[in-house]
Amino acid sequence: MATNPPKGDGHRNGSVRSRSQTQTSSGHYVKRNADTGRFMDVKTSDKSPFKGVRKEK
Repeated sequence: MATNPPKGDGHRNGSVRSRSQTQTSSGHYVKRNADTGRFMDVKTSDKSPFKGVRKEK
């Protein structure tokens, strides 16, 4: 996997593992733990998706 220099600056390289997100009927995105399938968090600040989390189909 490629790295994004500079190293150690606190930003993420690639997507968050074992997480996925789906959109609710109200338009908000909800984050899900891929191991257990439980919902973790709902993004209520705006209706944009979580950054770095893969989307479910």
